[in-house]
Amino acid sequence: MEHSHNNKPDTTVQDNESDSVIIRLQNVSKVYRTIAGKVAALRDITAEFRRGEFVGIVGKSGAGKSTLVNMITGIDHITGGQVQVDGISVHEMDEDQAALWRGQKIGVIFQSFELLPQLSLIDNVMLPMDFCGTFKPRKSLERAKHLLTQVGLEEHMRKPPTKISGGQQQRVAIARALANDPSIIVADEPMGNLDSATAEDIMVLFETLVREGKTIVMVTHDKSHTARFSRTLEIADGEFVDSRYN
Repeated sequence: MEHSHNNKPDTTVQDNESDSVIIRLQNVSKVYRTIAGKVAALRDITAEFRRGEFVGIVGKSGAGKSTLVNMITGIDHITGGQVQVDGISVHEMDEDQAALWRGQKIGVIFQSFELLPQLSLIDNVMLPMDFCGTFKPRKSLERAKHLLTQVGLEEHMRKPPTKISGGQQQRVAIARALANDPSIIVADEPMGNLDSATAEDIMVLFETLVREGKTIVMVTHDKSHTARFSRTLEIADGEFVDSRYN
């Protein structure tokens, strides 16, 4: 069902399920100042995401998808409104608090990987565990090996990111996002650099994680994935224009 901008879709969950809401966006707006003037990337967005949901945020380039990810994760500053994740007001924390919170609670998969080129793959995956002190060193090493095996990179653990393909780097980024066993995974175009077979492997992995109770919010411009989501929100010009359950 299509919705016009004047008739915004209901992006909140049903009342009897509101106790399972893990991410709540309330009147979120984001305005960037540019040489040409102010640009509204998000316009008064309100939405809720439940525990164990696999939500797809779909929209064209420039629609506001990545900005939305940055609001949920607290990577960028908010202009107006509020984001709550598991009862925490994300944008009321200082940068150090937000970095530690993000490391413990949210696995972020960036479109551009954000791997450290001077570190081996296994050290890249261990980094968030060491930063947050989640596991003892031996345990974090074991976990990093397990995660890299899970994404099919056990043979490349000691290589730097520069010695593997873009698709393989994306799989390392996914393993790193899972390092601290976060309850929420936010993925910004995670299939953008993957061949179709690898993309399918990653979607299966995501579906497994959702069955295990994790919440995944995945941003994509590719509507071919929408059948795999439990719910799809379509964004255009910084507003949600459609919401549908599968």
